[in-house]
Amino acid sequence: MTSAQRDPEEILAVFMAAADAQMAAVAQIRGPARRARTDRPGQYALDLVADEAVLAVLAPTGCAIVSEESGYCGPTDSPITIVVDPVDGSTNCSRNIPYWSISLCALDREGPLVALVVNCANGERFSAIRGQGAYLQTPDQREIITPALTKRVADSVVAVSGLPSHDFGWKQFRALGSAALTLCDVAAGRVDAYYDVLTSGHAPWDYLGGLLMCTEAGAVVVDYKNRGLVTTDIEARRTLRAAATADLLADLTRSSVGD
Repeated sequence: MTSAQRDPEEILAVFMAAADAQMAAVAQIRGPARRARTDRPGQYALDLVADEAVLAVLAPTGCAIVSEESGYCGPTDSPITIVVDPVDGSTNCSRNIPYWSISLCALDREGPLVALVVNCANGERFSAIRGQGAYLQTPDQREIITPALTKRVADSVVAVSGLPSHDFGWKQFRALGSAALTLCDVAAGRVDAYYDVLTSGHAPWDYLGGLLMCTEAGAVVVDYKNRGLVTTDIEARRTLRAAATADLLADLTRSSVGD
């Protein structure tokens, strides 16, 4: 067992290095090559480039790894499993829309332990260690993040995935393109809630990093069918509802009846 399997701070340092490697690798892909696809539906060539760079950093830890692009990797008996989405928001990345990320989350037997979500377009780094709060690091400072205090949909800015069938009565809504980053934005009080209407749902690598960020910051995250969110099953999909407060989540649930 390596130190990265025991020390949350060491895990976070490895995650930081993996994010650096991903950004350096993707930065080499320019012009039309950014939009190149593979034979796998929904996958860009840049996803594979990012995955290779990230796994080169993560593999030496000896941790089990679950990657969107590579599936299960590494030992099966490790006490730590790292769930990674090398590029969350691949379409944004392919079109140079500055809202895409890498999401990493380390899980132990108790659940999410360490998470890092980096906005690769602007360098913002959201990090969390279980029981220690959630933080936003920029080139200038590192600060603890907290969600908004919003309680009513009518007062809220709601981020969505997919197209809702009706107006929930929100103040405004946004569709941003990276579930991991959007959950971080809920945790940081930038948006008040996140509502997923995609019938396909999201995979663990899409949301586990943002989940720890929200829970450590004090926001609320659920699956609309009340299924457990903590899983490393690559076939699992969840439909997320996240809100700054429990009152807002309840109001959002009432407002969305029929969707």
